[in-house]
Amino acid sequence: MLDFVLWVLPIAALVGAASPSPGHFIDGGNTRVSAMMMFVGNSEKVYILDKAENNADQINGHPAWGAVWDINTHKVDIMDVKTNVFCASGMHLPNGSYATFGGNGAVTVGGVAMDDKIFQDKDGAKAIRILNPCTSADNFDDPHCQWFDDPNVLYMQRKRWYSAAEPLANGTIVLIGGFVNGGYVNRNFVNSDPRTSGGASGAVVRVFSHMQFMISTSGLNAYAHTYLLSSGLMFVQANLSTSHYHLCPNGVARVYPASGAVAMLPLTPANSDMPEQDYGAFAHPVEDVWLYAASKDCQRITPERPDKSAPAYEQDDNMPDGRTMGQFIILPNGKLLVLMEVVKGTNRTLTYGQMPFGMSLATDPVLRPAIYDPNADKGKRWSTDGLDSAILLPDASVLVAGSNPNVDVNMTTIYPTTYAAEIFYPPYFSATTRPQPSGIPNKLSYGGNAFDIKIPSSSYSGNTIVAVVRPGWTTHGMNMGQRYLQLENSYTVADDGTITLHVAQMPPNPNIFQPGPAMVFVVVNGIPSNATMVIVGSGVLENQPRASAAPLPEKVTSDKAKGSADTSSTNSTGQASSNGGGVSKAVLIGSIVGGVALLAVIGAIIGIIIARRRRAAASKSAASSYAMTGARTGQYEMVRNQNIPYSPSSASFNGSSTALANPVHGQGLSDDFEGYGNRTRT
Repeated sequence: MLDFVLWVLPIAALVGAASPSPGHFIDGGNTRVSAMMMFVGNSEKVYILDKAENNADQINGHPAWGAVWDINTHKVDIMDVKTNVFCASGMHLPNGSYATFGGNGAVTVGGVAMDDKIFQDKDGAKAIRILNPCTSADNFDDPHCQWFDDPNVLYMQRKRWYSAAEPLANGTIVLIGGFVNGGYVNRNFVNSDPRTSGGASGAVVRVFSHMQFMISTSGLNAYAHTYLLSSGLMFVQANLSTSHYHLCPNGVARVYPASGAVAMLPLTPANSDMPEQDYGAFAHPVEDVWLYAASKDCQRITPERPDKSAPAYEQDDNMPDGRTMGQFIILPNGKLLVLMEVVKGTNRTLTYGQMPFGMSLATDPVLRPAIYDPNADKGKRWSTDGLDSAILLPDASVLVAGSNPNVDVNMTTIYPTTYAAEIFYPPYFSATTRPQPSGIPNKLSYGGNAFDIKIPSSSYSGNTIVAVVRPGWTTHGMNMGQRYLQLENSYTVADDGTITLHVAQMPPNPNIFQPGPAMVFVVVNGIPSNATMVIVGSGVLENQPRASAAPLPEKVTSDKAKGSADTSSTNSTGQASSNGGGVSKAVLIGSIVGGVALLAVIGAIIGIIIARRRRAAASKSAASSYAMTGARTGQYEMVRNQNIPYSPSSASFNGSSTALANPVHGQGLSDDFEGYGNRTRT
């Protein structure tokens, strides 16, 4: 069991002379292995995984493909991983540990399939690897701080390569899809056998019993976009189909190898949304895909509408420019950063000499990040500032690392193997004052008594929210498990300007935000604090304890209160405040209530929705007055960019051409769920 403690990462922890510059990148050091996969283990460490390849750094007599990056020092230590992690999936566990699932077979130099003495890697196709994150105070030579990776002890029943992973309300993890063998897409050409794809898929397409969705989308369902909804249903999108919803408009596919960015938009008391962002490009896998540019088209869908009406895709703002292979990072202020895209092509590698860019099927990198604001008016949602991975760090910056379209290490090709890490600083780093909250607990429950957070007047100047953010497990331009939840709160204003936020616990519905590790940010006027690491839920695999949400205290104001931080030092635009050196009581009242004001507007609907959501849950829960339990009804936003028509009649595309009627359930899967092998568990 991993112990988590309260922590705050100060800006001063940044290394060297470089200082945060909003909208810019700084050097984050050398990762020593190419970052195909990353996750934030705790307040100090980011863990990195590469495929088995001929990296220069050696460990235990073979090339390394595992590493741990120190957030404070940017120092990297290599780690021993025994199996080939190439294109695995991964997810957190309720206690803060992490697991990865599947991968590729054993290879040697040049990516040749072989179990030899050079790489010493083992077949990772059935592997389950477990890591308990450690801190600098721990002994990293201790086995408890290293990857547990023994394919003879802990393994899956079937091979999985490019599978999706999504946690359930009790903390167990569902694995969906994955290749048995093959490469570019999950089927052979021509795909006359969608169930087994001529041996490429096999029975691996079935995690849920009778999951026809993965068979119907055969051809383009690697790394399917998968989200547990508040009702307990599973939202799955692959090929041109969305589970029990409409076909994707305009014939656009966005799963791997199109590798569209995807993220569930923030869940807030002020909306009834559970949105997803997704954009991507796909071109014919047997044509010159690097010649086709991505489009700017953006769509959104609400899978579970409060009025029970049929869901439908809705046109959203176009992106500033066409992009594919990008990645969305949910920022603490509720906006989404998208970066690491290219203008043309798709993911994946092919043989040297088949294309003009080495082994890459993509070209023309986009060097300008963009930010999407889901709360902005239509027409104003996108703005721009200034095979890799990116992830949110505890200080609210973003770590970017990796990129390697080559089957093995290649430092001389046009798009070489990359070991450089960079840190991107979003616009809110223009603020000279960051919030300094205190009192955030290290554990959050599903319902129960509220807790208090103190905000000194020196760091208060505007609208304040409390956000629980899970950065997720990142690979191939996607963050499995990434979520954002704004907690409900009231407040007390003291005469000296100190604010006490009375903050509700998590909604008493674990479907909304599954148990496990997360970061808590206090965001004032759009400027986030440093994060506090917490564990959501009980910390064990079980039907999570739930309690009624205790009523929040009434709001208390003070005529004498005045925040001492002006908004010119605490907003991300650098605009001067007309309030001069402080914020009046009226601003304090209006700003704090901003996080909960809209609850009254939707209150008449919420009572009905709460009852329906409770009935949908698999396990019985205590009655709750927590409004957000009903309000989080499941909007997913799809933002995708592709202007190449995707023809369902094309045998090589093999597009899915029907909307599926049967929902995919995320509850009650114990009999259908593929578990461990028949050997000893750890």
